[in-house]
Amino acid sequence: MWTALWLLALQTTAPPAPAARPPVTAQEVARGRALFEAQCAYCHGAGGDGGRGANLARPALRHAPTDEALFRVVNRGIPGTGMPGNSMSARETWQVVAFVRTLGRVARQPLPGDAASGARVYQANGCASCHTIQGRGGAFGPDLTDVGARSGPAFIRESLLDPGADVPAGFMQVRAVTREGQRLTGVRVNEDPFSIQFRDAKSVLHSFFKNELAELAKDEGKTPMPGYRDRLDATALDDLVAYLVSLEGSR
Repeated sequence: MWTALWLLALQTTAPPAPAARPPVTAQEVARGRALFEAQCAYCHGAGGDGGRGANLARPALRHAPTDEALFRVVNRGIPGTGMPGNSMSARETWQVVAFVRTLGRVARQPLPGDAASGARVYQANGCASCHTIQGRGGAFGPDLTDVGARSGPAFIRESLLDPGADVPAGFMQVRAVTREGQRLTGVRVNEDPFSIQFRDAKSVLHSFFKNELAELAKDEGKTPMPGYRDRLDATALDDLVAYLVSLEGSR
């Protein structure tokens, strides 16, 4: 009896299979490109090489190893991430799948920098004090363990030159003044109507009830991360970009 109930539960909770896939033709891919540019490029980049969303210009996608899995991701999104579902028809979803798969077949352009030298630039500029790679480093900024799988070279370069242009979700800068006059700045970790928690540059976590604070400001579009436009020469910047692009996490 329990076995039957367990099998029934599997049948009722397992996601339904994607609708039958139409033949992949040049017209279907072209339509998929148009849909991608209209609905996906804002986060994934016009060429699918990443930005706010993952880098899709890769032969293998971590969350979509098969076309059927990619259909489900495009159709339903990924819970707990910034990837939403959509209201496209099954055929339109397959058209997007067909176009996305072409992105992984485009040869990558070689980068001008040297990743090994970029690792030294990363260390010399104190990046590890704020960012984590493979569990090592600070927690003030985003984890960079797989930044190369999430973002393309152009987006990474722009993030280094102008960090405030696109502040990652979950890293809003906040400023607080306690009733005793202590001034604190950090990135927001959590907030509800009555309290706020934020982490400062020394990785110290602060938690306050809002009525304990004399002032609380949220700086939309601002980040404690400095820009490197005037801090690195062209060679060092190329090397740092090459190093960050090489960070693809575990496969």
